[in-house]
This record gives sequence, structure tokens and C-alpha cells, in this order.
Amino acid sequence: MSERNSDMRGTITQAGDIMQAQNVLVEEVNTPDSRTGYILISYLVTGENNMHFTELLQLNVGWDTILTNQFNEPISLCRIIKGMRIDAWFSASMTRSIPPQSNGYRIVAFLPAPSIRTLTDRVAYTDPASGFLYTGNPNNIADQIRFVISNRTQLIDQSGNAISLDSFQPGQLVRVEYGDFQTDSIPPQTPAFLVQVLTF
Repeated sequence: MSERNSDMRGTITQAGDIMQAQNVLVEEVNTPDSRTGYILISYLVTGENNMHFTELLQLNVGWDTILTNQFNEPISLCRIIKGMRIDAWFSASMTRSIPPQSNGYRIVAFLPAPSIRTLTDRVAYTDPASGFLYTGNPNNIADQIRFVISNRTQLIDQSGNAISLDSFQPGQLVRVEYGDFQTDSIPPQTPAFLVQVLTF
């Protein structure tokens, strides 16, 4: 992946009926349900005498719009905020409004790397079919955390050897490295980056 210049607004190019915006700046996001809505972007246009101008465009986000982060993982629209950079593919058909609007096909948001937190706790239970590992009090859902285990999560035993999610047993002491964001659900949910068994 090429380096992204955070000081320059990106540009828009056209290939047939599809427009592509690269490294454009998010000016505003509006979503009623965290999945649909619109993103207002600004981008650079080169005019006469090599003068540069900033233009605005509203990308409408529907249920068919693909939303991912830079690792091609699905995200919700509410994860995209003002000041972020995105790449976008959208329709060449635009409204004549100010700013013009177009329907987004695919949007890739360049999310900041999360800060990593570390937790040492006991395994409450696992759900290998759904890819979850729960820590905390097995008898109190309000005293648990649900960790999302993906193919990017490192699962290791005491010696550092790779193991599977179904190798974890209730009551085992584990160390979990996870992101500094979590859902407001009960129990809260967050992706795990690493889970290591400390004791059997």
C-alpha cells in the first residue's frame, strides 16, 4: 500500500461509468442507522494555470454500498468520521445540486490504528462456531467481555505455540490484547488481537 499524504486532498478520476476518489478528505458524515446515509468529501481539482481548487461531493451510502477499512474488513458508516481519509468508487451520474451527489458503490476508510489494551482474566466460555471468547464471571453477563476472534487474532498457549479457539477451557487464566474501542452492548464486544493461555 502506498503512503498516504495527510496534508494533500485527494483527487477524482473517471473510468467509464465509474468514478474513483483517492485519499479524499471526509468533511461530514450523516447516518440515521449506522449503515446508510451520506459522506461529504472534499477533493482537489486542478484548473487553469495549474491553480488548485477544493470541491465538495456528497456520496450517498445505501445498503448496497460496500464499506470496509483498509484491511478489507466490513465496517459500519458510523466508524467514518470527519477528518478521515477514504478511497471511494461511485457512479459517474451526479445531481446538479450544490454540492453534487452521487451513489457510492464502495468506500474504503483508512481508520487509525487502535491503541492496544491488555486484560488478564479467566475464560468464562467460548463459542468457536461464532468466533467468540468470553472472559469474566460465567454467572453474570454484566461482568463479561465478548472478544471477537478473527483470522487475524493470534491464539497461543503458554509456550507461544499456535492453538485453536476450541482449545481454550472455562476457568483458564488468559492474557488478551484488544483494541481501545468496544460496543455498548451487554456484554461489551471488541476484537481481540492476541489471546494467550497463562495457566491451565
